[in-house]
Amino acid sequence: MTVAVVGAGAVGCYYGFLLAKAGHTVTLIGRPALAEAVRGSGLVLERAAQTDSVAVRATTEGSGVADAKLVLVCVKSGDTEAAGATIAPHLDPAAAVLSLQNGVDNADRLAAVLGRPVVPVAVYVATEMAGPGRVRHNGRGDLIIGASPVSGRIAAAFTAAGIPTTVSERAIDALWGKLILNCAYNALSALTQLPYGRLVQGEGVVACMTDVVRECVAVAEAAGVSVAPDILDRVLGLSTTMADQRSSTAQDLARGRPSEIDHLNGYVVRTGTALGIPTPANRMLHTLVKLAEAQVRD
Repeated sequence: MTVAVVGAGAVGCYYGFLLAKAGHTVTLIGRPALAEAVRGSGLVLERAAQTDSVAVRATTEGSGVADAKLVLVCVKSGDTEAAGATIAPHLDPAAAVLSLQNGVDNADRLAAVLGRPVVPVAVYVATEMAGPGRVRHNGRGDLIIGASPVSGRIAAAFTAAGIPTTVSERAIDALWGKLILNCAYNALSALTQLPYGRLVQGEGVVACMTDVVRECVAVAEAAGVSVAPDILDRVLGLSTTMADQRSSTAQDLARGRPSEIDHLNGYVVRTGTALGIPTPANRMLHTLVKLAEAQVRD
């Protein structure tokens, strides 16, 4: 395949690396520092004790999608519409567009800008940027892709590239499950700058996460979403399977960048308000992260 990755941060670079290593032609669209580093030294992946590199194309321009038959949109949720407007004039009419983003409504928002279907994807991977053009993999890497006429073929290609991928008619349920995980961990990890394994050892943290999860489940079910009955166990189990991972919100806050908190706990708060469901735990976390972001900017 010819693949373009729009928003080549930690998630986009990780999947771009695996696809390129499997022989697909990959173009990364990202920040100038990334593009310069990749042009000079290739895209570098660090995992366990192994470091590897692969040659990929890199650009800062939306026109980088022009010849792609598969477009992976990995930008932050707050940049969804802007990214869509940037790439829309250059998209191949036959290209499949996938949203590999946090939150539950990005595919719909992107589709509205592009005027074409966008396939939602739930992403389960722990990654971080170790420097321009260098991505560090800390765990997992599987995907759940929404059903579409091309999803089966894409899932097969991803799996062959070392990306375990399943197709689901109920991708929205998977996206909500991921949202609940993010709501439980992202803000707390950001405010403390702690990885998940150490975070859950803090006094009152598990009780706080339990309150957050219960609110999220109530809102999801009121919205017609099916949530796994063991969701709380899954949330708490993440502290073991991704013990060394800091949340993307923590990484954003540490770098002084805007986070996705409005599309995580903030989304639950807004949806709960619309449905008449109180969400005080999520509201508090959202508020604290917004205050921390303002302090960093000042």
